[in-house]
Amino acid sequence: MARHLILRRLRAFWPDLHGMEVLGMGYATPYLKQFHEAARLFAFMPLTQGVMRWPEEGRNRVALVDETELPLTNFSLDRVLLIHCLENSDYLSDMLKEVWRVLKGEGRLIIVTPNRRGLWARLERTPFGFGHPYSQMQLSRLLREHSFTPLRSTQALFIPPTRSRTLLRMAPAWERIGRQISPHFAGVNIVEVSKQVYAVRPLRAAERRRLAWPLPQVVRPTPASRRY
Repeated sequence: MARHLILRRLRAFWPDLHGMEVLGMGYATPYLKQFHEAARLFAFMPLTQGVMRWPEEGRNRVALVDETELPLTNFSLDRVLLIHCLENSDYLSDMLKEVWRVLKGEGRLIIVTPNRRGLWARLERTPFGFGHPYSQMQLSRLLREHSFTPLRSTQALFIPPTRSRTLLRMAPAWERIGRQISPHFAGVNIVEVSKQVYAVRPLRAAERRRLAWPLPQVVRPTPASRRY
């Protein structure tokens, strides 16, 4: 149910990925299979986390990688999804720099992290009960510091972490009500960002003249200088 509720929010951000190159990092494979229309779909799992084969049938699409040196060329991906990754990374800054490097200029990144104020981050029996949780403000500040621009955000998992079948059947209603009444107490924060790519402003004519190197001038020898 938790996966279903999060996936609904992801699909709202990315309804159609036809022809795109899509990477999931962390433990993103349970969500990636829903984006089956993508031209290329694969997953990376960090060395400290370990790796699991995916999908169960057909060719494997998962690799165990060093999160600080992704085996991809610059500007090669259209979409990147980080789930169970940011909060557990031991090399957070280097990892985000690598994601920035491999993402195309018009690419998009979605990050799902446990919410610092939510119940899911406080109980270790939940998938989001480990690592470093973030508030929406903390997450936005972190991403801006690493040259990403937050575009939009949402929340998910307003239902308490429970195995009660009665409460689980009420999960969609919990989501609708929680988003309206108490969005700050959701289980996870979801944010979509783009790369900050700064354009170079062409210099004006006056600025070019100020920056121009002066032409070398010929210094004619004087009678006094000829004696030395």
